[in-house]
Amino acid sequence: MKTKKNQIWNFNNEIDAEVCGEGVKRKILAYADEMMCVENHFEKGAIGALHHHPHTQITYVVSGQFEFTINGEKKIVNPGDALLKRDSIEHGCVCLKEGILLDIFTPMREEFVQDQD
Repeated sequence: MKTKKNQIWNFNNEIDAEVCGEGVKRKILAYADEMMCVENHFEKGAIGALHHHPHTQITYVVSGQFEFTINGEKKIVNPGDALLKRDSIEHGCVCLKEGILLDIFTPMREEFVQDQD
């Protein structure tokens, strides 16, 4: 199942993961025009390529270990750590230990759901 915009109840075990890169799968957990919650599953060695977008993003490390680059600065992050990426700041990561990242975007990432609504 795909999550629909403004859907109130969103059960993780009913949401289909989509491949969004080599070793990376994404689940859109909930969204409205103003914000979006996305769960990203990374295999060890998978790369979230450096990129930027016009959305502010908070990333919470649920599990695993990642080396993140944000605005040219690199740091290793672990479960429980959170990162703030303001709009248009370049960022990316390398997965050091298989894990899950939870991303909150404001506003929502329309390109993630273009063919869903």
